[in-house]
This record gives sequence, structure tokens and C-alpha cells, in this order.
Amino acid sequence: MAQPNKVAAVQELTDHFRNSTAAVLTEYRGLTVAQLKQLRRSLGENAEYAVVKNTLTEIAAKEAGIDAFDGQLAGPSAIAFITGDPVEAAKSLRDFAKTNPQLIVKGGFLEGKALSGAEITKLADLESREVLLAKVAGAAQASLSKAAALFQAPLSKTVRTAEALRAKQDEASQAA
Repeated sequence: MAQPNKVAAVQELTDHFRNSTAAVLTEYRGLTVAQLKQLRRSLGENAEYAVVKNTLTEIAAKEAGIDAFDGQLAGPSAIAFITGDPVEAAKSLRDFAKTNPQLIVKGGFLEGKALSGAEITKLADLESREVLLAKVAGAAQASLSKAAALFQAPLSKTVRTAEALRAKQDEASQAA
């Protein structure tokens, strides 16, 4: 018979998986409580970093329909449940891991797709959502400016041609 506290823990983890757009599995062996607290602060409000029990997490992931952590739940594990921008959370984890090499990013999932540790690092190397949207807007604006110039070119060419013809007629009339 399952113990009520374990059933509640599995249900809580399942809810976290279902409510998160992404999750990153890490191994925190060798980190102090103060370092983990610092990591939680660096993740911000859009991510929750929780130390988890491997067996309960495996059960919760299966219940949530996530197979990204199959075979990775070994040793001291913690998961960053991300509800906001996954790029920002991945950057926070990457930056923390640079200063604290004991933190190992094992893998994760993003919108239902499994990610390896290397893919999470690539995700961290992306620019933020706002910067990417600004670049897309700039590219669209540049394309529209080119189109406007292209549509305006025949009109300006016609005006320049008419002006050249008028100047030529003025020269011919002055010569005669």
C-alpha cells in the first residue's frame, strides 16, 4: 500500500510537470545549501528549483506523459520547473554551472520534447525572446523599406527622365 505522503509528493510533481513549459534535470552533488539557495534566486520567479526523489519523480513523469528523464534519474537529482521563458532559465543554470562546476545539467524537456544537456546549453546560448522578436521586426521593416524603394523607383526614374528631356529642349531652343 502506498504511503499517503509519497502519493501526495507524486501528485505534486505530476502537477509541476503538467504546468511547466519546460523542466531541466540536474545533479547537485557537492553543492552546499547556500549555493542551492543562490541558484534558486538566480532562476527568478518563472522557475522553481526542487530537489526530488528519483523513484517518485520517475512515477510522476510517467503520469504526466514525459519520457525525457528515462534512465537519467540517478544520484542526487533536482529539477528546475520552468513556467516562463525557458531561455532565461537555461542561461541562469548555465551561468551558475560555470561558477559551480558541481552542478551538472543532465537533460530536460521543452514543450513535450526531450532535450539533452548539450541541447539545453544551446538553448542557453540563444538570445532572449524580446531580442529575437526585435530582430524579426527589424528584418520585416527592412524588407518593407526595400519594397517601398522598389515601388518608388519607376516614378522617380520617370521624373528624372522628364526633367532631362525638358533640359534638352531648353538647350535646343536656346541654340536656335
